Amino acid sequence: MNEVVTGNAAVDGAATLDEIELPLPDRRAGKVRVSYEWSATERLFVTTDRLSAFDRIIATVPHKGQVLNQLSAWWFDRTRSIVANHLVSVPDPNVTIGRTAHPLSVEVVVRGYITGVTSTSLWKQYADGARTIYGYELPDGLVKNTALAAAIVTPTTKADAGAHDQPITCTEVVDRGLVAAPLWARVCDRALALFEVGQTVAESAGLILADTKYEFGLAADDGELLLIDEAHTPDSSRYWMADTYAERIDRGDEPESLDKEVVRLALIELGYDGAGPVPTLPPHVIAATAARYVAAYERITALPFVAAATPAALRIQRAVAALASSPPTSRPADTPPVDIPPTAQDPA
Repeated sequence: MNEVVTGNAAVDGAATLDEIELPLPDRRAGKVRVSYEWSATERLFVTTDRLSAFDRIIATVPHKGQVLNQLSAWWFDRTRSIVANHLVSVPDPNVTIGRTAHPLSVEVVVRGYITGVTSTSLWKQYADGARTIYGYELPDGLVKNTALAAAIVTPTTKADAGAHDQPITCTEVVDRGLVAAPLWARVCDRALALFEVGQTVAESAGLILADTKYEFGLAADDGELLLIDEAHTPDSSRYWMADTYAERIDRGDEPESLDKEVVRLALIELGYDGAGPVPTLPPHVIAATAARYVAAYERITALPFVAAATPAALRIQRAVAALASSPPTSRPADTPPVDIPPTAQDPA
């Protein structure tokens, strides 16, 4: 059955989607998503409830995959005028069909604030004494979690499974031959434009978009630059509550967040920084994370979050089977995506 869930709803005991197997070719599994070949020019992506931090899979979080999939589609639909994206359709709350793309070999992180606790974050490096970070000269006296003079692009390498992403400068991206100079200039320009829109929308929702990560790729069929993976989700972004921000900063407290920073901080308290066995997070941290993700979705979209039917794997398998058996349709690349279904049919 379907359940309306709000940001304050209890989520303890809710079923999660950790894995999925579909009878489709070319299965590829990432930290959060599993994808398959759907056609010669499209892939089918399933967003699971897996949560990663410090480049490790940490846990599964109820409703997380649905939030990421539907919120990304919402953003993709509203940022097409800035840069094309891979979204074709959303046939299930956890499923996206997207244009096949060859990802660029760097992750594009845009930062509007100096913050973070990981080795690639601005604040961690700054607090350790660095003043030239990602090629930018930062002055003395900056305070954690405060705004930079202007948003900056801070790329990282894409590490192999089990390894950590590494900071890299924009100049090094080109010098190392990771991305050609003209293309990299366009990527940075579009990333900053996306971030500006993201911050504006967040502000209207009572939030601060502090930073975010974008992934870009080149379409397999025509080489068009595409925004891929996800956009402005609580997984790839830091969202802070605007109404309590100034007071908390004045007190020296961390901003009130609607993202997975609570997980990073909990792991650090447990003595974990990405090395060694992953500790088990307390149930209240999982519940708080799920509530934050749902609250972010509702604030940004101004829509109620409707939890899809469970078990998710069975629901997805049936949705994909039905889609595969339906007659193929022609769909121009610039056609808006189909409406995101607010509910899913109970598989029972």
